[in-house]
Amino acid sequence: MSKKYVQYPLPLTSEEPLSIEKSEVIRSSNNSISHEDRAFHDWYRFVLSYPPHLVRDYIRDFGVNQESVLLDPFCGTGTTVLEAKLNHIRAVGFEANPFPHFASTVKTNWAITPHELEALAEQISDSTYTELLNQGIDDRTLHCEPDVELKKLDEQATRAIIKNSISPLPLHKSLVLFEQIKQFENTPSYKYLVLALGNALVTAIGNLRFGPEVGVGKIKPDVPVVALWLNEVKKMVDDLKWVSGLDYPETHIYLADAREPTGTVKENSIDAVITSPPYPNEKDYTRTTRLESVVLGFFEDMTQLRGFKKTLLRSNTRGVYKTDTDDKWVADIKEIQQIATAIEARRIELGKTSGFEKLYARVTKLYFGGMARHYAELSKILKPGAKLAYVVGDQASYLQVMIRTGQILAEIAERLGYQVERIDLFRTRFATATQTELREEVVVLTWPGLRN
Repeated sequence: MSKKYVQYPLPLTSEEPLSIEKSEVIRSSNNSISHEDRAFHDWYRFVLSYPPHLVRDYIRDFGVNQESVLLDPFCGTGTTVLEAKLNHIRAVGFEANPFPHFASTVKTNWAITPHELEALAEQISDSTYTELLNQGIDDRTLHCEPDVELKKLDEQATRAIIKNSISPLPLHKSLVLFEQIKQFENTPSYKYLVLALGNALVTAIGNLRFGPEVGVGKIKPDVPVVALWLNEVKKMVDDLKWVSGLDYPETHIYLADAREPTGTVKENSIDAVITSPPYPNEKDYTRTTRLESVVLGFFEDMTQLRGFKKTLLRSNTRGVYKTDTDDKWVADIKEIQQIATAIEARRIELGKTSGFEKLYARVTKLYFGGMARHYAELSKILKPGAKLAYVVGDQASYLQVMIRTGQILAEIAERLGYQVERIDLFRTRFATATQTELREEVVVLTWPGLRN
């Protein structure tokens, strides 16, 4: 692919400004996936995930092959590791959010006999229909007797999900179905059946609406829960039949903090990185997975939720704690300190006094400090000459103060010994808050093998 490059100065410190080749070619206009890319990816996928073809672009660009090991340290729902597996490349992932970690692990494990999964799903659907009918609920015709006592989440779990994210009757039927699935917890099919229910919960059973942020859309008093779940299982079965009998490399996805990759992966073992960390904004990424995480028992209350939030990169004020110290990693980077100062000055100017608003300046420093810590630790497991691609976006979420995320991350990486090859423009998106087009970019790095 031909590119037109321009020299892009980054005056981030008082030292010599970093000069970066910046691609003016948009690789993709959106993050949608084509029909031929839906296999396995559609088992469970964040709405705003980057598309599989972007991963393939950089696999080719970096010369990654069957002898390589590809890492995604912010694995999410597994787009990079799944694309690596489909292209017969060994891959490793880190993900700190329990349900996406579970999803990406299931999506990349094809050691299951498709017809066994399908037969068990049919058996469970029949038993669930029978159990619901005995309670006075016909899930096929969406009829429910008026005196049915519906199952509910306990009070603490109810507080953990978004209010009205699922209606009472669909929730009851989902819990009944989950009880039937759990009877087969010790079978190879179990995790696939659970993931199918998780995907059905967020895409069809619940009332969630996804845009820049997750919210509640049209309220659905009732839906055919069992049929919606069974459709998800059959989608899995079709995809598994496609790869049945073929040889693909194993992937390893760890429930781990991307800021602490050592101890999980051997030193000097990674040939390439393709990833997308959270952006510095007020988007609470755990809300995206809250419904399925709670209903399916991945955490039960807000205390558990806060516990795993501490393993996440600090990208929003709802994940900031008094004991956080990542900001020390960027205390001497002038540009970051100036942005934090501008955010705080803007807050005072506008008279914003909520607890969250007072944290805007701090979370900005914690975010970039966390990324600096990530780059420093990551270098220990990279081979000399390793290539890296970080999909990131400019942000103006904090009181409309512009944060050029890609530029700043490039400067941080350069200070830590990485070579910054270029910044590719992935796409632009319109920000309603500022009425401007914001860039989403791919920061392309090389690890030369020498630490500063």
